[in-house]
Amino acid sequence: MAPPRSNLADYLGPLQDYFARHQIIPSITELAALWKLEARSWAYRLVQRLKEEHYLEDTPGRRLRPGTRFFERAIADTVRAGLPASANDRTHDTISIDSYLIDKPSETELFQVRGDSMIDAGIHEGDFVVIERRGAAHPGDIVLAYVDGEFTLKTLARDRQGFLLEPANPAYAPIRPLEGLEIHGVMVGLFRKTGAALPGVVRLRR
Repeated sequence: MAPPRSNLADYLGPLQDYFARHQIIPSITELAALWKLEARSWAYRLVQRLKEEHYLEDTPGRRLRPGTRFFERAIADTVRAGLPASANDRTHDTISIDSYLIDKPSETELFQVRGDSMIDAGIHEGDFVVIERRGAAHPGDIVLAYVDGEFTLKTLARDRQGFLLEPANPAYAPIRPLEGLEIHGVMVGLFRKTGAALPGVVRLRR
Protein backbone atom coordinates (compact mmCIF):
# COMPACT_ATOMS: atom_id res chain seq x y z
CA MET A 1 0.00 0.00 0.00
CA ALA A 2 1.09 3.55 -0.72
CA PRO A 3 0.47 6.99 0.79
CA PRO A 4 -2.22 9.11 -0.89
CA ARG A 5 -1.46 10.86 -4.16
CA SER A 6 -2.16 14.56 -4.56
CA ASN A 7 -4.75 14.19 -7.34
CA LEU A 8 -8.21 13.92 -5.78
CA ALA A 9 -9.61 12.45 -9.01
CA ASP A 10 -7.62 9.27 -8.29
CA TYR A 11 -9.82 8.74 -5.23
CA LEU A 12 -13.06 10.39 -6.25
CA GLY A 13 -13.55 8.05 -9.23
CA PRO A 14 -13.44 4.79 -7.24
CA LEU A 15 -15.67 6.37 -4.59
CA GLN A 16 -18.24 7.39 -7.21
CA ASP A 17 -18.20 3.85 -8.59
CA TYR A 18 -18.72 2.46 -5.07
CA PHE A 19 -21.63 4.84 -4.47
CA ALA A 20 -23.23 3.89 -7.81
CA ARG A 21 -23.18 0.23 -6.74
CA HIS A 22 -24.20 0.58 -3.08
CA GLN A 23 -25.80 4.05 -2.75
CA ILE A 24 -23.81 4.80 0.42
CA ILE A 25 -20.49 6.39 1.33
CA PRO A 26 -18.37 3.84 3.21
CA SER A 27 -16.72 4.39 6.58
CA ILE A 28 -13.18 5.75 6.93
CA THR A 29 -11.87 2.22 7.51
CA GLU A 30 -13.66 0.95 4.40
CA LEU A 31 -12.40 3.95 2.42
CA ALA A 32 -8.83 3.13 3.35
CA ALA A 33 -9.33 -0.36 1.93
CA LEU A 34 -11.12 0.98 -1.16
CA TRP A 35 -8.30 3.43 -1.84
CA LYS A 36 -5.59 0.88 -0.95
CA LEU A 37 -4.16 3.14 1.76
CA GLU A 38 -1.98 1.71 4.51
CA ALA A 39 -3.13 4.07 7.25
CA ARG A 40 -6.67 5.00 8.27
CA SER A 41 -5.38 8.52 9.00
CA TRP A 42 -4.52 8.96 5.32
CA ALA A 43 -8.11 8.12 4.40
CA TYR A 44 -9.32 10.62 6.99
CA ARG A 45 -7.16 13.38 5.48
CA LEU A 46 -8.46 12.60 2.01
CA VAL A 47 -12.03 12.78 3.28
CA GLN A 48 -11.32 16.21 4.75
CA ARG A 49 -9.95 17.38 1.40
CA LEU A 50 -13.01 16.01 -0.40
CA LYS A 51 -15.22 17.83 2.09
CA GLU A 52 -13.31 21.08 1.59
CA GLU A 53 -13.90 20.77 -2.15
CA HIS A 54 -17.60 19.97 -1.53
CA TYR A 55 -17.43 16.46 -2.96
CA LEU A 56 -18.47 15.06 0.42
CA GLU A 57 -20.36 16.44 3.40
CA ASP A 58 -21.64 15.31 6.78
CA THR A 59 -25.23 14.37 7.50
CA PRO A 60 -26.81 15.68 10.75
CA GLY A 61 -25.90 12.28 12.21
CA ARG A 62 -22.23 12.82 11.22
CA ARG A 63 -22.26 10.22 8.49
CA LEU A 64 -20.74 10.98 5.11
CA ARG A 65 -22.88 11.67 2.08
CA PRO A 66 -22.32 13.10 -1.43
CA GLY A 67 -21.72 16.83 -1.48
CA THR A 68 -22.86 19.38 -4.03
CA ARG A 69 -19.99 18.56 -6.42
CA PHE A 70 -20.02 14.77 -6.03
CA PHE A 71 -21.92 14.17 -9.28
CA GLU A 72 -20.07 16.69 -11.39
CA ARG A 73 -18.56 15.44 -14.62
CA ALA A 74 -15.69 17.07 -16.44
CA ILE A 75 -16.44 18.58 -19.83
CA ALA A 76 -13.26 17.60 -21.59
CA ASP A 77 -14.02 19.44 -24.83
CA THR A 78 -16.64 20.04 -27.46
CA VAL A 79 -16.98 17.38 -30.11
CA ARG A 80 -17.95 17.87 -33.72
CA ALA A 81 -20.91 15.96 -35.11
CA GLY A 82 -19.71 16.51 -38.69
CA LEU A 83 -16.21 15.93 -40.03
CA PRO A 84 -13.66 14.45 -37.61
CA ALA A 85 -11.50 16.87 -35.64
CA SER A 86 -8.28 16.35 -33.75
CA ALA A 87 -8.66 15.30 -30.12
CA ASN A 88 -8.15 17.83 -27.38
CA ASP A 89 -7.18 16.54 -23.95
CA ARG A 90 -7.55 19.91 -22.27
CA THR A 91 -10.03 19.82 -19.38
CA HIS A 92 -12.64 22.55 -19.30
CA ASP A 93 -15.49 23.15 -16.89
CA THR A 94 -17.44 20.59 -14.92
CA ILE A 95 -21.17 20.03 -14.89
CA SER A 96 -23.69 18.19 -12.77
CA ILE A 97 -26.13 16.48 -15.10
CA ASP A 98 -28.95 16.74 -12.59
CA SER A 99 -28.51 20.46 -11.98
CA TYR A 100 -28.14 21.09 -15.73
CA LEU A 101 -31.41 19.38 -16.61
CA ILE A 102 -33.50 20.27 -13.56
CA ASP A 103 -34.23 23.80 -12.39
CA LYS A 104 -37.16 22.99 -10.08
CA PRO A 105 -36.66 19.57 -8.45
CA SER A 106 -40.00 19.63 -6.61
CA GLU A 107 -41.85 20.29 -9.88
CA THR A 108 -39.92 17.86 -12.10
CA GLU A 109 -40.71 14.30 -13.15
CA LEU A 110 -39.14 11.76 -15.50
CA PHE A 111 -41.12 9.80 -18.05
CA GLN A 112 -39.92 7.13 -20.45
CA VAL A 113 -41.15 7.37 -24.02
CA ARG A 114 -43.00 4.55 -25.75
CA GLY A 115 -43.58 4.77 -29.49
CA ASP A 116 -42.08 6.76 -32.35
CA SER A 117 -44.58 9.59 -32.87
CA MET A 118 -41.98 12.23 -31.86
CA ILE A 119 -39.01 10.74 -33.67
CA ASP A 120 -38.55 13.68 -36.05
CA ALA A 121 -38.09 15.90 -32.99
CA GLY A 122 -35.20 13.67 -31.92
CA ILE A 123 -37.27 11.85 -29.28
CA HIS A 124 -36.92 8.07 -29.63
CA GLU A 125 -38.62 5.16 -27.97
CA GLY A 126 -36.92 4.41 -24.66
CA ASP A 127 -35.71 7.99 -24.18
CA PHE A 128 -36.29 9.69 -20.85
CA VAL A 129 -37.95 13.09 -21.00
CA VAL A 130 -37.61 15.61 -18.20
CA ILE A 131 -41.00 17.18 -17.54
CA GLU A 132 -41.43 20.35 -15.50
CA ARG A 133 -44.98 20.49 -14.18
CA ARG A 134 -46.79 23.58 -15.44
CA GLY A 135 -50.45 24.34 -15.79
CA ALA A 136 -49.96 26.30 -19.00
CA ALA A 137 -47.80 26.14 -22.11
CA HIS A 138 -47.26 28.02 -25.35
CA PRO A 139 -47.75 26.80 -28.92
CA GLY A 140 -44.48 25.25 -30.02
CA ASP A 141 -43.72 23.75 -26.60
CA ILE A 142 -43.33 19.99 -26.38
CA VAL A 143 -45.80 19.10 -23.66
CA LEU A 144 -46.91 16.15 -21.62
CA ALA A 145 -50.66 16.43 -21.96
CA TYR A 146 -53.59 14.52 -20.52
CA VAL A 147 -56.08 14.26 -23.34
CA ASP A 148 -59.21 12.15 -23.54
CA GLY A 149 -58.12 10.00 -20.61
CA GLU A 150 -54.50 9.35 -21.60
CA PHE A 151 -51.06 10.95 -21.27
CA THR A 152 -49.21 11.76 -24.47
CA LEU A 153 -46.09 13.70 -25.46
CA LYS A 154 -46.65 16.04 -28.38
CA THR A 155 -46.02 19.58 -29.62
CA LEU A 156 -48.74 22.00 -28.57
CA ALA A 157 -50.24 23.91 -31.50
CA ARG A 158 -53.20 26.16 -32.15
CA ASP A 159 -55.30 26.90 -35.21
CA ARG A 160 -58.73 28.39 -35.90
CA GLN A 161 -60.43 25.39 -34.33
CA GLY A 162 -58.47 25.70 -31.09
CA PHE A 163 -55.60 23.83 -29.46
CA LEU A 164 -54.29 20.57 -30.85
CA LEU A 165 -51.35 18.22 -30.30
CA GLU A 166 -49.00 17.62 -33.20
CA PRO A 167 -46.77 14.54 -33.56
CA ALA A 168 -43.32 14.73 -35.11
CA ASN A 169 -43.83 11.80 -37.44
CA PRO A 170 -45.91 12.00 -40.65
CA ALA A 171 -47.28 8.52 -39.95
CA TYR A 172 -49.41 9.95 -37.12
CA ALA A 173 -52.28 12.41 -37.28
CA PRO A 174 -52.61 15.45 -35.01
CA ILE A 175 -54.73 14.94 -31.91
CA ARG A 176 -57.73 17.18 -31.41
CA PRO A 177 -59.17 16.76 -27.92
CA LEU A 178 -62.69 15.35 -27.82
CA GLU A 179 -63.34 15.70 -24.10
CA GLY A 180 -60.66 18.10 -22.92
CA LEU A 181 -56.98 18.89 -22.87
CA GLU A 182 -54.94 19.31 -19.69
CA ILE A 183 -51.28 20.34 -19.75
CA HIS A 184 -49.41 18.31 -17.17
CA GLY A 185 -46.01 19.82 -17.92
CA VAL A 186 -43.48 21.01 -20.46
CA MET A 187 -40.45 19.02 -21.65
CA VAL A 188 -37.28 20.76 -20.49
CA GLY A 189 -34.75 18.00 -21.12
CA LEU A 190 -34.09 14.63 -22.69
CA PHE A 191 -31.59 11.84 -22.18
CA ARG A 192 -30.99 8.30 -23.29
CA LYS A 193 -28.67 5.43 -22.46
CA THR A 194 -27.65 2.60 -24.72
CA GLY A 195 -28.88 -0.65 -23.20
CA ALA A 196 -32.02 -1.99 -21.58
CA ALA A 197 -34.68 0.35 -20.26
CA LEU A 198 -35.00 0.76 -16.51
CA PRO A 199 -37.94 -0.96 -14.80
CA GLY A 200 -40.58 0.85 -12.80
CA VAL A 201 -40.90 4.04 -14.85
CA VAL A 202 -44.01 5.53 -16.41
CA ARG A 203 -44.27 4.96 -20.15
CA LEU A 204 -46.12 7.24 -22.53
CA ARG A 205 -48.49 6.19 -25.26
CA ARG A 206 -47.78 7.10 -28.85
